[in-house]
Amino acid sequence: MVDDLRIPTPVGVFDARAGGPETGRGVLLLHGFPQGAIEWEHQVDALAAAGYRAVAPDQRGYSPEVRPAEVAAYRMNELVADVLRIADALGWARFDMVGHDWGAAVAWTVADRHPDRLRTLTAVSVPHPRPFAEALRGDPDQQRRSAYMQMFREAGSAERTLLADGAVALRRMLERAVPQSKLDDYVVRMSEPGAMTAALNWYRATRPEDVMAGPITIPTLYVWSTGDVGLGPTAALATESWVSAPYRFEMFEDVSHWVPEEAASRLSGELLAHLRLHLG
Repeated sequence: MVDDLRIPTPVGVFDARAGGPETGRGVLLLHGFPQGAIEWEHQVDALAAAGYRAVAPDQRGYSPEVRPAEVAAYRMNELVADVLRIADALGWARFDMVGHDWGAAVAWTVADRHPDRLRTLTAVSVPHPRPFAEALRGDPDQQRRSAYMQMFREAGSAERTLLADGAVALRRMLERAVPQSKLDDYVVRMSEPGAMTAALNWYRATRPEDVMAGPITIPTLYVWSTGDVGLGPTAALATESWVSAPYRFEMFEDVSHWVPEEAASRLSGELLAHLRLHLG
């Protein structure tokens, strides 16, 4: 059973979805854009059933009580600090880290900067930051796939584009993988005052130094899907060279970017196998 949870931290209260015994091994799951904690519904259920304590927070900008207005508040340093603040509030000295999309970018950085806090890393869709940065510089395919980011960085016009006409553009992004009721929930959340701007500020705050992660030294599972329109194979295949610990790469054929929802059962199975293999 998945429950609502509120996590008080020095920067505000994060809303979250949680399941499993409070004494279970802690697993923190970070969502991406433009979703929220409910992205991980299936995985939280599966982890809870296996005896883990799974917590999926609505991250900075997505939790209404942690929604600063300034762009600089969404720099990677703050996003990483939020992870540690949440883990500390949960009483987790060490935990397993799972992330999708922007959540994966944060998870890679936590693993690089604070490996002592993590037992394992599971990254979904987004590759290690260094090969991704290299692909953005030199791979025409990835450059085409990432062209949307420039529009997302245009303050005001991006919000209008994504939310116009009942958020038709936002709905089209997700409709292949997300059932209507859940899609409506995402749209309602992103339509709250300031919510879409806060979510887009993650893109607007990014700086080159945010992608200077080094080799990852904890056991890592990386899942990439061939139907991902935003993330191509170049950086995905190069990620292995940036992990110096036990590493497993799983390629999901004909699955879109929205892996946790479109391939929910398979991803939950891969995640559980990864956690069982590495007890920490």
